[in-house]
Amino acid sequence: MKNNAKGDAEHPDFITPASGDVPKVQRFESFRLRGFFKTLGPGLITGASDDDPSGIGTYSQAGAQLGYGISWTMLLTFPLMVAIQEISGRVGRVTGHGIAGNVCRHYSGKLLAAIVVLLFTANTINIAADLAAMADATKLLIGGHPLLYVVAFGAISVLAQIFFDYKRYVAVLKWLTLCLFAYVGALAVAKVDWPQAAAGVLIPQLTWSSAYLTTIVAILGTTISPYLFFWQASQEAEDERIDPHKKPLTKSPQDAPREFQRIRADTIVGMAFSNLIALAIIITAAATLHASGRTDIETSAQAAEALKPIAGPFAEWIFALGIVGTGLLAIPVLAGSAAYAVGEGRRWPVGLARKPKQAVAFYSVLALSAVLGIAINFAPINPISALYWSAVINGVLAVPVMVLLMLIARRRDVMHRFTVRGPLYWLGWLSTAAMGLSVVAMAVGYLV
Repeated sequence: MKNNAKGDAEHPDFITPASGDVPKVQRFESFRLRGFFKTLGPGLITGASDDDPSGIGTYSQAGAQLGYGISWTMLLTFPLMVAIQEISGRVGRVTGHGIAGNVCRHYSGKLLAAIVVLLFTANTINIAADLAAMADATKLLIGGHPLLYVVAFGAISVLAQIFFDYKRYVAVLKWLTLCLFAYVGALAVAKVDWPQAAAGVLIPQLTWSSAYLTTIVAILGTTISPYLFFWQASQEAEDERIDPHKKPLTKSPQDAPREFQRIRADTIVGMAFSNLIALAIIITAAATLHASGRTDIETSAQAAEALKPIAGPFAEWIFALGIVGTGLLAIPVLAGSAAYAVGEGRRWPVGLARKPKQAVAFYSVLALSAVLGIAINFAPINPISALYWSAVINGVLAVPVMVLLMLIARRRDVMHRFTVRGPLYWLGWLSTAAMGLSVVAMAVGYLV
């Protein structure tokens, strides 16, 4: 699409300074230093929340079981994640509505209800598994009863979302992304065979076995999850709603080039951050657990505990602290994405920027998801089984959600002149096809 709004209006950092102003080069550098991190938001938080405790467990298990040879999956998932998340962000920014808000306006109510029920169920189970992992990690570090930690972490997450100022809360979530560097620290103390690690990343090593295929499915299901689509689209719509200088791009098309550039940069940074951390976890597990014959790791907390005799207590501590930090980041995203989906589908007032009295139903759904996640930990339910079924539901749900997202992104009555086209569009469908194939592989694994 041809854009006539080029030039200085889109690039204020290239404005020619008046007499006495800061030289152009200094203005450019100042803009980069201060402005770049301010533009990071929905994409960065979405990517970081993808490395939640349950995801850490999956990556640890993959590295422990299969070693360096499974690392290549991170190169595969990166462009697929970027494409589908950027499309999600564009839909939210262009229309001013999240995915559920657009589906309820253009598709069957029954279809939306089925998707929202599955999303709420999967997110709630995922919250339960994340709380369990956080509690186990805390017990590992300081002792105590894990159920007390489950309640404490769950309550903190819910109360912060309900009562914190929105801008301050988003800033807290951004700072929490730094806890993921704990896994870079764990990697630093591991004895890595770097030539083998590089070969594992760059050269796919395929094995036709049920265990290998199951791990591939688990990695895809962990990295490309429906709650991430809903969250990023809804957060773009939320950021537009609370900013008096912004409107949906259907009403202010002149802002599109700048906003699309921001969304792309935010998404690329967030997904690259997510995949690099996931790669660090896989390589750490491969270099320590797999190399020592420990292939029976099933949770992130077990991975942290198993690192101690191999890589020392420092690795155990930073791994466990990372689990707690990523859980505090991921639980709000899981509960929030469920609340956005339900609220937008019902056309309720939604948004974390609203006061509790202004969005009672929205906050009630958010709290319900977290409370049920806490309650699951008191029930006689195996958390590993719960996590497995959560991954199954997420994998199955991702396919119809991604198909709907791709259809929405091409509808002119929804996106107007900003329908998604070109390489981004085809990468989105490639991501959808990859998830569809993973579900088929999972089904075949059941039948064989």
